[in-house]
Amino acid sequence: MKILWLFVLSISFLSGANAAKVVQLDDKFAESKNCKACHLHLVKDWQESWHSKSHFDKDEYFRKSIKYYSRKTRKSLNGVKVECATCHNPRISVTSTDINYEIEAVLGLDKGSKVNKALKADALHEGINCVVCHNIDKIHSDKDEKIRGINRVTWTKSGLMSGPYEDAKSPYHNVEYRDFMSKNSNQLCFVCHANMSSVKNIMFSNMEKEFKSDGKMCVDCHMGPKKLGVASTLKIDDGEAKKRMIRKHGFKGAHDEDMIKNSLKLSTWQKGEDVVIMLKNPQPHNIPTGYGSREILIELEYKKGSNKIKKEEISLTTHYKDRRKRPTIAHLAKTMSKDMSVPAQGKKVIKVKKVDGASDVKISVYYKLVNDEVHELLKLKEKRWSKKMLITRKSLKLK
Repeated sequence: MKILWLFVLSISFLSGANAAKVVQLDDKFAESKNCKACHLHLVKDWQESWHSKSHFDKDEYFRKSIKYYSRKTRKSLNGVKVECATCHNPRISVTSTDINYEIEAVLGLDKGSKVNKALKADALHEGINCVVCHNIDKIHSDKDEKIRGINRVTWTKSGLMSGPYEDAKSPYHNVEYRDFMSKNSNQLCFVCHANMSSVKNIMFSNMEKEFKSDGKMCVDCHMGPKKLGVASTLKIDDGEAKKRMIRKHGFKGAHDEDMIKNSLKLSTWQKGEDVVIMLKNPQPHNIPTGYGSREILIELEYKKGSNKIKKEEISLTTHYKDRRKRPTIAHLAKTMSKDMSVPAQGKKVIKVKKVDGASDVKISVYYKLVNDEVHELLKLKEKRWSKKMLITRKSLKLK
């Protein structure tokens, strides 16, 4: 058997250029520290964002997901890391692996490979950093929706930054205007935040299709409104830094409690023996959206006078099954349950039987980043993954 493996391996060495497609990036522009001289305030915003934490070493959920995925698919862990880098680390120098690399990994002969070296690059630990967005030359929205991340863009030449201002200039790098940085910025977000499908071609999220604009762009909420400030501290405007309308670079999302609070509107009333709960979603995308294990949790706390008499929970989440009909993560799903999210600019109405004898009910609506099923599958330890973030709450007098 070992001789057979060595024979296959020798063929792979003859047929592949180190089993990897390699893309080079000038070291001068690879890390955010080299942007601080002119853009320190924006870099500081970004350092607090989850874009800066998209690397597997900085995100327990991501890290344990790719280990689980690797174990279940029997693909090498590094092969999975490169696959996920399509969106999580798009400026990785190795953009794909193949069977040649998998054979090397199985035989333990991949230690000095370009794949392994690429995954250890310092710049990669910054996740979605400055050059990920500002080195994009073209976005190929005409491609099949399953093509995402690295494979949906063309990069600029190293040293050329794309940006939202037609008159921008710098002595340190070239700058060119791109409309996806200003007029059509959703196009940039949907390079990654769009179609998410499992290995069995189950689409578990498609923010681009569910998005209902009504004139709003992703950046209006996730980067905040434009305010007068400076994009660069370079004194290029009559000896002063040029004043511009800019946005913050914190990229707030579902992990931010202030973003989640009041994201849904709650109405509740009694109809006969039922308590009716209506959740309205004024947002341009579903809630929850994105990764498949997120959850809306509705808690009903019944009281009789001042005494608590019963507590109930309603979970709005999606469950995924593998080919053996066992629970799994979204990326490995062969089947999925009904989508329980509240649709963009839509509503969801839920009826529950009231508890006999109850005089009041308090209804609390929470958001969780990971439901209990996936939390247990991945054995997550950090508190953020089990934390309940309050969206809204109301009390109702019962008859």
